[in-house]
Formats: sequence, C-alpha cells, structure tokens
Amino acid sequence: MTNVERGPEQTFFADPALDRAMGVIMALATEVYVLRDRLRALEAALTERGVMPKDALGAEPAPEALAASAADRAAFVAHLLEPLLGEAASKSLPADAPYARSRLD
Repeated sequence: MTNVERGPEQTFFADPALDRAMGVIMALATEVYVLRDRLRALEAALTERGVMPKDALGAEPAPEALAASAADRAAFVAHLLEPLLGEAASKSLPADAPYARSRLD
C-alpha cells in the first residue's frame, strides 16, 4: 500500500469533536443515499420484470407486519439511544466490574 502524504486536517468548528461528529454524519448520510439508490434500483427491477406492480410498493402493510415493524423500530431506537441515556454497558465486562457501565449513571 502506498503512503499518501496528507496536508493538515481541515477544521470547520472550534471544537474538534464537532468536526469528527460532522464526519460521522456525512459518512452516515452517504450510506443512506447508497441504500436509497439500491432500493430504487431494486424496486425498478421488480416492477420491470413483473414481479410486483408499482402500486404495491407503496401499499400499507398488513397489521401483523406493522406490529412487527413497530417492535423492531422500538428496539432499534432504544439501542440507538443507550449511550445518550447513560445506559450503555460494556459488552466485554461483567455487569459488576468497575466502570462496566457509563459514568453518566
């Protein structure tokens, strides 16, 4: 692998943590766009091949699917917010180990 010489790191905010957070946000936004693009291509392929009519793509899911989706979404949001709520625990330490839980507790 070739080493590439880089110039000084660009800064946009006084706090370098904000610059790093912005980098994370931009990386996630890029991933979201890639997923949107792939979903659009998949939907087009499904309709072009007659696997699924275009109006079915926007149809309301069945009540069972809505309930499963709501439960999955609630679990995802709870997991996502753990660090902000001070509930993130180390996955590698037992619960009774010192500093196994966040100092925000």
